[in-house]
Amino acid sequence: MYIISVVKNTFILPMEKEVLLKKLGARIREIRKEKGMSQAELANTIGKDQQSIQRLEAGNINPSFYYLYEISQGLKTELRELIKE
Repeated sequence: MYIISVVKNTFILPMEKEVLLKKLGARIREIRKEKGMSQAELANTIGKDQQSIQRLEAGNINPSFYYLYEISQGLKTELRELIKE
């Protein structure tokens, strides 16, 4: 099956999903580095392990809404900043 999900009547193909997750991870990495934080520091701040942050930034996981909320809180930024292109 080629269709992963429907968002606002737009179909997301598997390849697009991978690209979006990589962009999300890159954006989180960018913000984290701007804040001068290591992956381990961010992980400790939100009660996760460093490997979890590493997988997120690599685009290897599809984070839940709440996980993104936790990340935004750990980075002291608004949630919408994480998904801004």
